[in-house]
Amino acid sequence: MSALDELIREIADENLRRRIEKEIAALKRSKKFGLVFEPQNPECTPLYDVPVKKKSLVALKAGKVNEIYRVMKIDGDNANCIRLADGEQMICRVEDLISVAQFGTPIYPYLQPIDTVCNAPESNLWHALIESDNYHALQLLKYLYGGKVDCIYIDPPYNTGARDWKYNNDYVDASNEYRHSKWLAMMERRLVLAKELLNPKDSVLIVTIDEHEYLHLGCLLEEIFRGANIQMITTVINPKGVARKEEFSKVEEYIFFIMFGDACPTDSFDNMLDEETQYDAKKFKGTTWLSLRRAGTNSSRKDRPKLFYPIYVEKNSGKIVGYGEYLSDDEYVADENVVSPGNVKIISVFPIKPNDGSEGRWQLQGSTVMQGVHEGTVKAEYNKTKRKWLIKYLNEGAKREIASGDLMICGKDDNGALILERTSSKLVSPKTVWNRKTHNATTFGTQILNAIIGGGKFSFPKSLYAVRDALKFFVANKPDALIVDFFAGSGTTLHAVNLLNAEDGGQRRCILVTNNEVSDAEEKSLRKQGFTPADIEWQKLGVARYVTWQRTRCSIEGHDINGAPLKGNYLGTEIPMADGFKANAAFFKLGFLDKDSVALGRQFKELLPVLWFKAGCRGACPTVDENLPPMMILPENNFAVLLDEKSFADFEREVLACAAIDTIFIITDSDYGYLAMIKNFGDKTTSRLYRDYLENFRISG
Repeated sequence: MSALDELIREIADENLRRRIEKEIAALKRSKKFGLVFEPQNPECTPLYDVPVKKKSLVALKAGKVNEIYRVMKIDGDNANCIRLADGEQMICRVEDLISVAQFGTPIYPYLQPIDTVCNAPESNLWHALIESDNYHALQLLKYLYGGKVDCIYIDPPYNTGARDWKYNNDYVDASNEYRHSKWLAMMERRLVLAKELLNPKDSVLIVTIDEHEYLHLGCLLEEIFRGANIQMITTVINPKGVARKEEFSKVEEYIFFIMFGDACPTDSFDNMLDEETQYDAKKFKGTTWLSLRRAGTNSSRKDRPKLFYPIYVEKNSGKIVGYGEYLSDDEYVADENVVSPGNVKIISVFPIKPNDGSEGRWQLQGSTVMQGVHEGTVKAEYNKTKRKWLIKYLNEGAKREIASGDLMICGKDDNGALILERTSSKLVSPKTVWNRKTHNATTFGTQILNAIIGGGKFSFPKSLYAVRDALKFFVANKPDALIVDFFAGSGTTLHAVNLLNAEDGGQRRCILVTNNEVSDAEEKSLRKQGFTPADIEWQKLGVARYVTWQRTRCSIEGHDINGAPLKGNYLGTEIPMADGFKANAAFFKLGFLDKDSVALGRQFKELLPVLWFKAGCRGACPTVDENLPPMMILPENNFAVLLDEKSFADFEREVLACAAIDTIFIITDSDYGYLAMIKNFGDKTTSRLYRDYLENFRISG
């Protein structure tokens, strides 16, 4: 309705305008059924770093971002523009204009490196923070990780009417007649993209909300995610309650869990409600014996070819007796191929994925497996239902539990595998009401954040442990999960992922997305001083740079923003906060490229971080100067790029000789040439630059 009202106000005939307004008012009062909102409510993004040129879509810096003009001509310092809504023309100074992106139009994103923190140089695991409007960042992530994300956790604006979020660059408050419609339109666009990121076979979307929009959100989720299993739980975040005049005192919020495919919450030692089963991190480790076959991201044979090899198991006894060499890419071996040295029947067990029968890979090298067999931490197990031999192992988290006494060794089985018994109570299903002291948002959200970056920088951060618990129910048994949060706020999600990894030795990767908005009060002050969002004075106070990144950097390194060591341990663990985390993270700002310049091959330097993302963010993000080499072989990043077709023979030889390379980018104008060049690369992932990139975002638009 808001777009319709804007059009009605432009009607010159006063009598006609009043008659139409009267009919619209009657329509608004009519009974509505189901979820009714304006999904095409126009939404635009200002692009402060994109230069204004002929044919650009622009808005006035001092006007509304959704009042869009097209630049018809630039004459010196002036621009001749035409307003899209009614064709009205105007002439204004170029410096008074700002480039604008309409949602739904093609954009060509790149990632500009801003900063890094490296506290685990020996690890190739890197988290990432992207400073951007989350809609355009989701378009990029869809290109990079469509169907590959294990978990999305988001804490969107609650639309309380307290000017806590923006629509078309303006804060939305309680007086806005269309605030619910705008909120739903904003959420729908992003959730549709989020759906395309998630792995349909096994993943979860977690959304927090309060009473202002939980009914609308529930209906919207039902519409978008038809067929998914959706549950809402109630979580107590402030036991003291927030007093409200003539109302009940509020103590809770809500969490929607949207589960896809095989995803379901794992049982734990805490049902999240009863006090007698209060949370203890040492007792909550998920399944003790885990599958040696890797799940989640980078779990295919092509990701780590040398980890696709047979493990030999005696068929009658189930004893692991050895392993074979890894197979070349062109060799195909059926799972459980029987060989017979002597009179003993041996089964060759390969890491074959049960859902689709595709070739996966093991978590460990063969020599490490045999060492585990000797220690009793690796074993073979026959699944009678699936009629398959499975290889199980104890990860580092389980070994720490043995050392701490939470797991007791009762002996060994006939094949030497450890027999374990927990010293704690049995596993139970989590309940739909959570009441945990550690979920108190003030004590374990605000106070933790304030201890790192100082007070008053961010309102209402989530409890670190509440986020950790919500994630753990779905990624406890996925040590290599890919987790995304596109309403990152203060960065609690990445902090929680690092804590999870520290607890159980996992290598889960997290990608955060947040804009760089300042608060309402800060915006008024900055504008009064003559600053705009394009100025560094404005940007350095934005949430991405002032809060999210600083928390990420400081929590990884174990100190506050002034360099003082953090105090205390993480609750339920013996992990000192001052030790930080063995983790790395990179900070990027999303920008936009000129399509024609990309097509001409002039933007490789800008696109290199995008290639790093697409290859899995492994190792530190590479850089290149203006003098481009003919090819780049990057084993530490697991990808290679051919920039000059004349060097293909050398490129092919080096790629085939480097087992670490699993992703290949080739720059060529020829369809036939591209197909000819990739024919010998087997299962390695190949992509053609720049056509694949341009085509993807043209179609997305």
